[in-house]
Amino acid sequence: MRHPVLLFATGGLAGGLATLWIRRRYLLTTVSGRSMEPALHDADRVLVRRTRRIRPGQIVVVIAPDPPLVHLPPDEGPAVDALPAVEPLPQPGERLLIKRAVAVPGDPVPRERFPALRDAPHAVVPPESLVVLGDNPDASWDSREFGFVRPGECVGVVVRKL
Repeated sequence: MRHPVLLFATGGLAGGLATLWIRRRYLLTTVSGRSMEPALHDADRVLVRRTRRIRPGQIVVVIAPDPPLVHLPPDEGPAVDALPAVEPLPQPGERLLIKRAVAVPGDPVPRERFPALRDAPHAVVPPESLVVLGDNPDASWDSREFGFVRPGECVGVVVRKL
């Protein structure tokens, strides 16, 4: 008969490894704002699979681009200059955006719909970059203002709403 402590330790180790694997592969996050309506609403919880393989039309989670925002996205409230002076600007990488991938590497750059990309030197979306757009463009801060989502800024793809 095996010792109960050994069984408990082995089970704890297996559970810990499984938890680590799940946390490295998936992210659970909450939607904030109206930029993805009607597909996603404020306070919806979504499961995100961490990946860099993106297809056009998929809903993706990306890191807000550098430099820090001068103004908050329209769905996040008042402009930063309307906030108290003690409120610091968000630091790069602290904010996540949920948007729909419109163009992926190798697709033609959609210059006509995205003012920030009109002077892009590329004919096609560069490797590991994306062009993203909110489903509710009037309430969305997306590639129309900041251009390409750069390599390394894509967190993953929304798998499902919970």
